[in-house]
Amino acid sequence: MFWYITLMVGITTLLFFYGLFHFLFMRNKRLEKRMKRYLEHSDSKKLDKKKLRSLVDIRLAREKLGKKVLSKEKSSKLEALIKKSGLPIKPEEYIFFQIISVFLVGMLLFLISGDLIMLFIGAPIGYFIPLWFIKKKIKDRVKAFNEGLPDMLSTMIGSMRAGFSLPQSLQTVVEEGEAPIKDEIELVLKEMQYGSTLEDSLNGLYERMPSKDLELMVQAIIIQRTVGGNLATVLDKIVNTIRDRTKIQRQITTLTAQGRLSGVVIGLLPVALAFILYLIEPDYIGALISHPIGLIMLVGGAVSGTVGFFMIKKITTIEV
Repeated sequence: MFWYITLMVGITTLLFFYGLFHFLFMRNKRLEKRMKRYLEHSDSKKLDKKKLRSLVDIRLAREKLGKKVLSKEKSSKLEALIKKSGLPIKPEEYIFFQIISVFLVGMLLFLISGDLIMLFIGAPIGYFIPLWFIKKKIKDRVKAFNEGLPDMLSTMIGSMRAGFSLPQSLQTVVEEGEAPIKDEIELVLKEMQYGSTLEDSLNGLYERMPSKDLELMVQAIIIQRTVGGNLATVLDKIVNTIRDRTKIQRQITTLTAQGRLSGVVIGLLPVALAFILYLIEPDYIGALISHPIGLIMLVGGAVSGTVGFFMIKKITTIEV
């Protein structure tokens, strides 16, 4: 019964904070929708001033919160990090979500365990969950970009051999590509339209997508614009290099799968075994925590397991 009540309280809290976050920070969709409808039907229907004023007040409050919590330098760094992830949120929205995560994780651990110390343990965990999610999105986005990069270069090569210029070939990628390549190349073209040079736009693309394959492409384009030459032929060589590297990387991943699995087992098996033994016989495991020799054994085991895990990870990580 206790676990059922705890689960229901946790789900209710999560839904409440999600609804609050969705209401306050929804990228002004309500405002944009009303403005669009107002522009399309300005003669037939007037805009509701009270609701518009409330939306503007919410936005001003959100910006005020961001200015109080975030410094200018921290806000710019956080904005650059969010831009890399491709998430449609602002720095102040991220901070608000981080505050929600701190309270939510801390309260859930406190309700599950009933111990007040778990509240202080869960708060830092909740603080780092949004950051972990952002970094995971960046990693997944860079991986998806790298997987689609050979097709993107092939499209550019075909366009240039058909007589298109480099900006026109990039526009072809936008029209035929998929996210995240489509979004990033479209941003490059917009920056060029606003007065940025091609070199600066491509360097900005590399900063958002730190990829060795993309670095080859950017350097090839910059060098070709400096010294001249057939860019289509150079990009064709780069495509072959990228595909050969991907093929070798997949073979290495297959050959090192057993070693990587061994590292995971070494890292998780002691923790899982200790948890199972605690459920079966709490007094047996309790001696490790209460006795000085048991604490020394725990520390030694944790250090040994961590060293073994990182050594196996280092051995099975092969750069191509």
